[in-house]
Amino acid sequence: MRLTDDERAMLDGKGGQAVQKAMELLVRYGEALGAERFVDTNNVAGVPGSSTLFLKKYYEQHAGNGGYEAIYSLYDLDADQIMSVPKANTYCCHLQGGMDPENWAELGMSEEAHQHFQEDEAQVAARGIQILKTCTPYLAGNVPAKGEHCAWMESSAVVFCNSVIGARTNTEGRESTSAATLTGKIPDWGFHRDESRRGTHRIEVHVPVESVLDWGMLGYFIGYAVEENIPVITGALSQSNLIRHKHFGAAAASSGGVEMYHIVGVTPEAATLEMAMGPSRPAATIPYGPAERRAIYDRLNSVGRDPNVDYVMLGCPHYSIEQMAEAARLLAGKKIRSGCHLWIFTSRSVKGMADRNGYTKAIQDAGGLVMTDTCSAISRAVPKGTKVVALDSAKQTHYLPAMANVEAWFGTTEDCIQAALTGRWNGELK
Repeated sequence: MRLTDDERAMLDGKGGQAVQKAMELLVRYGEALGAERFVDTNNVAGVPGSSTLFLKKYYEQHAGNGGYEAIYSLYDLDADQIMSVPKANTYCCHLQGGMDPENWAELGMSEEAHQHFQEDEAQVAARGIQILKTCTPYLAGNVPAKGEHCAWMESSAVVFCNSVIGARTNTEGRESTSAATLTGKIPDWGFHRDESRRGTHRIEVHVPVESVLDWGMLGYFIGYAVEENIPVITGALSQSNLIRHKHFGAAAASSGGVEMYHIVGVTPEAATLEMAMGPSRPAATIPYGPAERRAIYDRLNSVGRDPNVDYVMLGCPHYSIEQMAEAARLLAGKKIRSGCHLWIFTSRSVKGMADRNGYTKAIQDAGGLVMTDTCSAISRAVPKGTKVVALDSAKQTHYLPAMANVEAWFGTTEDCIQAALTGRWNGELK
């Protein structure tokens, strides 16, 4: 890699040992990718230095120290010794934490794990890292500018960042984001480069796609169809908004690893089909019509057999304030059926707004729980005895059945709320 003077200085030890190790890691990473240089970043989304109780105990046993600097040095930066770790040198926000700070017992977490969670968060905050604790940092204040170079983890956040905002990030890992936090550098590769952001496959939509359900199903279909490539979508999509893009991108990233998409006339790098595709012809043109819509709905509901629902999980990716309002409206004056649980997951910032608007109280008065910082997939936690789950997220429907050994039904938010109220699944494709 060709290094600038400041990059060479960091690699030679200016800035301290931890910064030097971070640069060493990033150089190895960049060379493995075939990158020739770095780009500057001042927007990192990761989990630098943070640990679970398991990770803390592992390093206590194997390195004699399971503290923040030990985790950052040995685990994040792949160093062979524990170093003093400075404060973040970039803007960095912390993604999901894996445990609700108030409802941790309901998630099946121990008092010891909760105590570690609190101590860990205090260490993270002391290093200048923003405690957002969400998979949707763009709903909690981190909205980069179009063209801005970022270093983000979390597949659904990455696809939103690239596609809807027009900022630039690859799907980074814990190591690269932790190193970027100390250096402000990330390899100039992949989605940081113009030529890697052009569409590869054309998707022609021949049925109306309006509801959040339909946007999620289309995303799930496209992920299977194009895998890790870049779809360019044309056709009858309408009511484009943040919530629909959130569900669409998360579904496409789950079923196929999509990190960027273009919707002609909608997303910022697709004013026209020609702009989205660049000079290349599409590798394939794929139709999405009534048969494909029906098939993808059936696929998502293929692990649902028993109509008796005992758990409804909403908030994957984390719910927006509009979705919190909708859930509160659907639950107003009603009670969740005995034996059924409703958990809704969101970020701390959105929950604060929901608290002030009375949405949290309406949900809790009906018997539901509003949680932050995590979801059932991240925490590997469902209510005790859960057998059948109802979900309004194609992403969660993709992951949770295997993770929790449960059956799952996929439908609209209203379908799911009705299941929580009645204990029965009655959703159907309209």
